[in-house]
Amino acid sequence: MEKRGQIVAMGGGGFSMEPDNPLLDRYVLNLAAASRPRICFVPTASGDADGYIVNFYAAMARLECRPCHLSLFRPPTADLQSFVLDQDIIYVGGGNTKSLLALWREWRLDVIFREAWGRGIVLAGISAGSICWFEQGVTDSIPGALTPLKCLGFLEGSNCPHYDGEPLRRPAYQRLVSEGLIADGYAADDGVALHFVGNRLERIVSSRPHARAYWLERAGAGVQETPLVTTYLGPP
Repeated sequence: MEKRGQIVAMGGGGFSMEPDNPLLDRYVLNLAAASRPRICFVPTASGDADGYIVNFYAAMARLECRPCHLSLFRPPTADLQSFVLDQDIIYVGGGNTKSLLALWREWRLDVIFREAWGRGIVLAGISAGSICWFEQGVTDSIPGALTPLKCLGFLEGSNCPHYDGEPLRRPAYQRLVSEGLIADGYAADDGVALHFVGNRLERIVSSRPHARAYWLERAGAGVQETPLVTTYLGPP
């Protein structure tokens, strides 16, 4: 059964990578029904890095929204479920996805976020905050290699961010798909966002004119990479 919620999975970009280009962040904010949506930043993957949180508030101060953040090291409340379900948007930052998933499961955020998604709260994120929503993702969480990682499975298939931004990403994802080590899935360049409604890919948008997304699938002993229609959102 298709969910009502939306997920915006960003290969790269947003306030942390493009501080002077708010196109993707505005896109996410505009998906909420509220005119000044409540947007909650979840910096778990970075270990709740203080600088990351400060940059989030600085970026959101320039946009029409009501920002807050959810720390698992300094929780805002014992009732995380009510806190999350009071938001319009959940925005997950980048970092170590393996550690993010472990902490989320310990605090039951995986269950709470699935409920939020079902209630129509927008889930969004960059890098680790992108791949976490899929069945699998390509991660650098373990030093020395890009490896497949089992994720939450809200969205079917696999995901690879930073497809053009990190030189090892493309060959690693192609190899993993071709060898059947990871499911077929979506790759996104830096500056690209995959917008899902329920489990359906609704639209692909970008904050950079030439950034693209791709569908990768196993084909015989190799891999087929298909460019997907990507809409540039225009000058910031």
